[in-house]
Amino acid sequence: MNFFEHQAQARRRTTLLLFYYALAVALIIGTVYLVVGAALRTYAPGAEFGPDNPPPLLAWDPLLFAWVAGGTLLVVILGSAYKIAQLSGGGATVAESLGGTLLNVDTSDLAERRLLNVVEEIALASGVPVPPVYVLEQEAGINAFAAGFTTSNAIVAVTRGALESLTRDELQGVVAHEFSHILNGDMRLNIRLMGLLNGILAIAMVGYLLFRLVGSGGGGSRRSSRDGKGEGGGLVVALVLIGLALWIIGYVGVFFANLIKAAVSRQREFLADASAVQFTRNPLGIGGALKKIGGLDAGSRLAAPRAAEASHFYFANGLRASWLGIFATHPPLAERIRRIEPDFAAVSLSVSAHAVGNDRTAAVGAAAMGFAASSTPPSPPSTPQAGVASNLVVDSVGTLRPQAVDYMAALLARIPAELREAVRTTDGARKTVYALLLDQRPEVRAAQLKTLDLNERKVRAVDAEAAVATLAGLDPAARLPLVELAMAALRLMPADEYTGFRQTVMDMVTADEGINLFEYAVMRMLVRNLDATFLQAPRRSVQYNNLRVVRLDCATLLVTLAHYGTSDETEARRAYAAGMKALFPDDSVPPPTAHWSLEQTDKALDTLATLSPQCKQTLVQACVTTVSADGVVHPDEGALLRAVCDALDCPLPPLAATAA
Repeated sequence: MNFFEHQAQARRRTTLLLFYYALAVALIIGTVYLVVGAALRTYAPGAEFGPDNPPPLLAWDPLLFAWVAGGTLLVVILGSAYKIAQLSGGGATVAESLGGTLLNVDTSDLAERRLLNVVEEIALASGVPVPPVYVLEQEAGINAFAAGFTTSNAIVAVTRGALESLTRDELQGVVAHEFSHILNGDMRLNIRLMGLLNGILAIAMVGYLLFRLVGSGGGGSRRSSRDGKGEGGGLVVALVLIGLALWIIGYVGVFFANLIKAAVSRQREFLADASAVQFTRNPLGIGGALKKIGGLDAGSRLAAPRAAEASHFYFANGLRASWLGIFATHPPLAERIRRIEPDFAAVSLSVSAHAVGNDRTAAVGAAAMGFAASSTPPSPPSTPQAGVASNLVVDSVGTLRPQAVDYMAALLARIPAELREAVRTTDGARKTVYALLLDQRPEVRAAQLKTLDLNERKVRAVDAEAAVATLAGLDPAARLPLVELAMAALRLMPADEYTGFRQTVMDMVTADEGINLFEYAVMRMLVRNLDATFLQAPRRSVQYNNLRVVRLDCATLLVTLAHYGTSDETEARRAYAAGMKALFPDDSVPPPTAHWSLEQTDKALDTLATLSPQCKQTLVQACVTTVSADGVVHPDEGALLRAVCDALDCPLPPLAATAA
């Protein structure tokens, strides 16, 4: 199953979840209606029935049903909307609610540096923007999670216990497991589960408040009603009983909602474990982490007060063992380990404290200061690649492949240490981005430097020019990964400075009244991913399930890829025709006759990002066909293709890694 099939499956799971949720809400409405109707007909003033003469249970009152259904839906919708609004900040909100602390990318702590290196390697190798990393400092158990709506606002969080107890291989296995959740579309479903569950919980909270408020204030009225001296006492009794019933009904709904949450979560863990093993080529890594969880007293439990809300996010069960395991969001540890190591015996879960930490110092010291791979990595090519088969690229989208991490580790190792350290600070990251965008032509560079001095408050033109020297001899294939590394530090800039930074980048890119491939790739990836952090850009949902509806946007994208891949008009037309043939085999679609530009391409990409996963798969295949039509993919073409895939929410590993 490839990335696009996983995304389609995640949509189907969401649809099924919404069906179950709607069914649960319908049952709650029906039950509440029966309870409210019976209570009012029994205890309300002027009621014809009483405790000794109960009303018929199934009496039908359309007006009362309308009020009950409307009120229940309002409570559920408001409860869900409130929680989802709380979580609108993406994964960072979840991490902070559990006590997570954002890890500074220029930390000097060796264990934290090791974690950052592992996250960066896996992110760059899988084509995902390097996510912010959080540490749950107060948690001694071994656990981790990934959270967010999209890859642009995803985070990875790890407990302090995991940092202190796991070797590098084990930590890599855990992080790879979490990236599998990112790539498989599990994160958005997890957050939706939190929001929907809160909607049902709101029913119980309303019932509890009604029971407490009316019950504590209506004692006198109830007594006078029993004595026959009051006319309002019966209504008070009815409201108290309704409140108690809502409280019970709400928690019964939460009970079944938790069952659904557990069932949805358990099956995904096996898939994420298998993906981590395939990616790291080391079953002993993730297997060792699971064994340590089973052998340590702290296990994987989280102490945070709100840990139960996010129980389905975690690498391993973060709560105490539930009754008969029916609420367990994760399969038993022994079963997970046996899937990885078939000869495993449960007795092996006995782990001594010495065994847990015996390799920690050596592992941290060896891996923290640089990028490490699981095997001797190949040297990445710096020359144009031969054409890459489109189906091979499509199959690599959103996947965790061992050759990709080997390739990326080798590429990152060739980046000078001075540069790697520079992009770990906000100012250094900004300087590096500006230096990468400076043009070789003196007149264009002068205009860019003038723009920099006018717009930028922190980084001066002289700083950017000085940073150019550190880029000398940098492998062209490493330029875009360097920008992606800088993204983590750029996310930490003060919010009020982002608008100026964004405008400076765009002005520098357009200083020569034109945009080259690399400039566009940098601008597009920076703007898309940082806008999600600073401007709360709206999340995009599927709007189109048919490519023919967006033919003009497809044509605009492919004609851009065709023309920026060659200066030969005939060759460009041939590349465009090949790409469109992959999209519409039975039609001949002429290129747009109007003047096209990368600005138009931007608009087209915004539309195409709302395609269904199946349509995106076909579109990516057409893009690769267009770019590789001449048999050669230059580094800048590869960067542009990765930027296009990033805009489509389709993480693409470096093409050289794909072809390896």
